[in-house]
Amino acid sequence: MLSHMRLTCSLALLVVFFTVQVKAQPITADTIKPLLSASYRSPGNVARDPYRHPAETLAFFGIRPDSSVVEILPGSGGYYMEILAPWLKDKGLYIAANRDGSQAQYQADHGKLLQRLIKEPDLYGKVLVTPFRADRHAIAPAGSADVVISFRNLHNWMEQGELQESLKAFYLALKPGGILGIVDHRGRTDQTQAEQIASGYVRQDVAIALIEQAGFRLQAVSEVNANPKDSKDHPEGVWTLPPSYRLKDKDREKYAAIGESDRFTLRFVKP
Repeated sequence: MLSHMRLTCSLALLVVFFTVQVKAQPITADTIKPLLSASYRSPGNVARDPYRHPAETLAFFGIRPDSSVVEILPGSGGYYMEILAPWLKDKGLYIAANRDGSQAQYQADHGKLLQRLIKEPDLYGKVLVTPFRADRHAIAPAGSADVVISFRNLHNWMEQGELQESLKAFYLALKPGGILGIVDHRGRTDQTQAEQIASGYVRQDVAIALIEQAGFRLQAVSEVNANPKDSKDHPEGVWTLPPSYRLKDKDREKYAAIGESDRFTLRFVKP
């Protein structure tokens, strides 16, 4: 009888241990790559995959199908929304924290996003849309988000004096232990931040220092979105490069050969 009890307890502990181990397995890029071939993705977004490395980036941020994820400013193009929202709709949650209609300059962009959600309810019917403004902190219920992600917004917030208030919003929304994932155009180290902010580039060391000042702790750095071809001295800043091509046809082949900007990819944790 005692041996039977010991065996039963041992099996129970083994099941618990195995379950914990399975849950602890990280999501890999190979898990996410099948999502990239979905038929509903727009051709324009698919064309950017070689530059944005979405599978590797999302895996690095630790996003799982049961995660509650807030994307800051997905825009009308919804590059990451196309990938994440359908994947998260059954077990997780995708929140689009977008510039809302209260700011006239963003009304058209926000309207396009909302129309897309309405037209494709099977994909986006469970998406929540919240207003994102630097002076408003409720992008999600406090302490509810597993991950907050932002792509190439940091330079705008720094130039507009919105960074610290934005970071407060992210910190408030995240659970303890939650992840803040940041991607932005990586600036030069031989120039000050002030010297290159108008060009759209951000020094990685400056970005890390400012985000840690807001209470986050840097957890890891990835080079998945690095581009050594980007010399960061273009006449129209980062917008000289694709996809913007601000010079239009002038030297277009040259800038197409460079590709999109050199970018840092940072993962922070809320202690």
